[in-house]
Amino acid sequence: MYNWSTDTRELKKDKDAYAVWKIEQLVNFGLGKEKLKGKEIKKYWRKLKLDPLKKNYLKFLLWEKK
Repeated sequence: MYNWSTDTRELKKDKDAYAVWKIEQLVNFGLGKEKLKGKEIKKYWRKLKLDPLKKNYLKFLLWEKK
């Protein structure tokens, strides 16, 4: 994933911050060919700042689906 506005080299030094940033970018601006891991989304759920509708949909997919 290429992002012109963020220095990802610096961000990668903090593993958790980079993971949260990457999930937010992929959800809010498109996945392209990448896929998200449900376990990773669940791990950082409380830290994610996502569009409320998208966050509700992810919540439905991850926790309410049986």
